[in-house]
Amino acid sequence: MRARFVGVLVAAAFLLAGAATYAHHSFAAEFDATKPITLKGNVTKVDWVNPHVWIYVNVKDEAGKVTNWGAEMGPPHGLQRRGWRRDTLKLGEEITIQGSLARDGSKRMNAGRVTMTSTGGRPGETLDAASSANDNN
Repeated sequence: MRARFVGVLVAAAFLLAGAATYAHHSFAAEFDATKPITLKGNVTKVDWVNPHVWIYVNVKDEAGKVTNWGAEMGPPHGLQRRGWRRDTLKLGEEITIQGSLARDGSKRMNAGRVTMTSTGGRPGETLDAASSANDNN
């Protein structure tokens, strides 16, 4: 009975490890470093989770149409080493994000730098987004 329980635990560990590996992807698989993009918008959501933190912003185009974009940042520990905290970005705060466009043409990007542009944060302050394009996250 004990051997069976240990076997189930080992199998569960392998499944969980496989799920974590699958969830983490390479930068080049999803984003194109040859397609830089800069967006300015208001924060609508921050998902502070592993393996990557995501921020979502409403971006207004030239015609005034608002589109919600997702920006993948590095892992929480990588952001914390660069001065980020869970509450660094506030909902509604205006920010500028520089990074690389998604390969599939979706409204997603990999963030390289985030600049606070509204008075809700620290205007002009730029933080490194611990991009997965770098190997030292």
